[in-house]
Amino acid sequence: MVETQAIVVLDFGAQYSQLIARRIREQNVFSVVLPCTASLDEINSYSPAGIVLSGGPSSVYDADAPPADDRILHLGLPVLGICYGLQFMVYKLGGKVRAADKREYGHAQVELLGGNSALFKGLQGPLTVWMSHGDEALDLPPGFELIGRTSNAVAAIQNPAQKYYAVQFHPEVHHTPQGTAILRNFVFEICGLKPNWTAQSFIDETIASVRQTVGKGRVICGLSGGVDSSVAAELVHRAIGDQLTCIFVNNGVLRKNEFATVQKNLREKLGLNIDAVDASERFLSKLAGVSEPEKKRKIIGNEFIVVFEEEAHRIEQLHGKVDWLVQGTLYPDVIESRSVRGPSQTIKSHHNVGGLPDIMKLKLIEPLKDLFKDEVRKIGRDLGMPEEILQRQPFPGPGLAVRILGEVTAERVALLQEADDIVITEIKRAGLYNKVWQSFAVLLPVMSVGVMGDMRTYAYTCAIRAVHSEDGMTADWVPLPHEVLKTISSRIVNEVKGINRVVYDVTSKPPGTIEWE
Repeated sequence: MVETQAIVVLDFGAQYSQLIARRIREQNVFSVVLPCTASLDEINSYSPAGIVLSGGPSSVYDADAPPADDRILHLGLPVLGICYGLQFMVYKLGGKVRAADKREYGHAQVELLGGNSALFKGLQGPLTVWMSHGDEALDLPPGFELIGRTSNAVAAIQNPAQKYYAVQFHPEVHHTPQGTAILRNFVFEICGLKPNWTAQSFIDETIASVRQTVGKGRVICGLSGGVDSSVAAELVHRAIGDQLTCIFVNNGVLRKNEFATVQKNLREKLGLNIDAVDASERFLSKLAGVSEPEKKRKIIGNEFIVVFEEEAHRIEQLHGKVDWLVQGTLYPDVIESRSVRGPSQTIKSHHNVGGLPDIMKLKLIEPLKDLFKDEVRKIGRDLGMPEEILQRQPFPGPGLAVRILGEVTAERVALLQEADDIVITEIKRAGLYNKVWQSFAVLLPVMSVGVMGDMRTYAYTCAIRAVHSEDGMTADWVPLPHEVLKTISSRIVNEVKGINRVVYDVTSKPPGTIEWE
């Protein structure tokens, strides 16, 4: 946990609440998204210097309006309401909200009034902003004043004496050109924070925290070879040295040759103490007959922990008691697993978040759990880690199990390993590997008829997926060059016996997810 003061964003079900946190983090100030139902104790655990109330799809008068503790408005901290957050603030503090006569969606012009609001310091009106609301403020609460409006509705209000500020538009999106400046004013002018949350400060604080937490205890790290677990392992290794043993498990659903290459790279280039465990048959036997994605994830999560605990016991016989398990959990994992978006649904559980058993003997250390992927890479660069490790594309914790739709078998794993290796090889050959967020193959439970050498074939279909993303929370499909797709398709159907058809996934996130399961 980072000790630096934070801006806490309370999520009322907005589609992109994490964007608010990202825009604030870009100012070198730590910000975290919590569900609107978060307790005061959890909010205060982040030492907040200010609170942001997000947008959301509900009306404050709905019977199922997102629940939140009214006391968040009376902590003595500056509060910024955004869209639904403005309406929540008005409603809870004694004003009135109504369904708008004319809804506002898209660009709008905001006239600034008064001219002396700290929220708009340095800005000249009218402001071009992005609106998305069907309700509006009718009567302002006592002590509030109007500081911005459109031709249709209240656009910005404040009560400086009580440190209350609110806007009806969305400053976090790129469609509001001066939005970052507004958030910056809230963070620096109103909350009084300084831009001191940097990669180096995070490294220093994390190393100190791990040392204090672990003391002289023994620690194991669940190492996958990807960016997240590698950076997490390096951070903990810097803190406690040879008290750390990294356990790299072959779960039977790794990529082609990955079990050998990861061991070699991380031993030679990071100097980590690695205990390699081949448990492939064990995992595949547990996955036999299972097709439902959530069951796959939880089976893999549970089995990982069982393997870790068994290895921890073995290590204990050699070095003494093991108390801690390090995981490379990232913030998007937490968001998608926890249903952080207020009343919205959990998208999927992650093997290192929602897949853990209810009873686990080892205590968790998750040094990256408040970071996005691009932030983790920055940390890795400040640690001096090789780009070859830091530029690896994300790979899901459950591995190829969530890229094989339907039952996971050794035969299907082998097919996908070969197809996926071709995809990665050709993407690298085209110079595109570091230009896309993820590129991979998916094995579909779809058999189709083909013709090869005048012979009828009946084999599997393979889907190719390539996406651009900033942090994994949203993504756009990549229009790969036709020649690259042609080469990939030709190689797969010619070299992978058992696949006779290749398709390309042109779905963004949302509405899809990056992985198929």
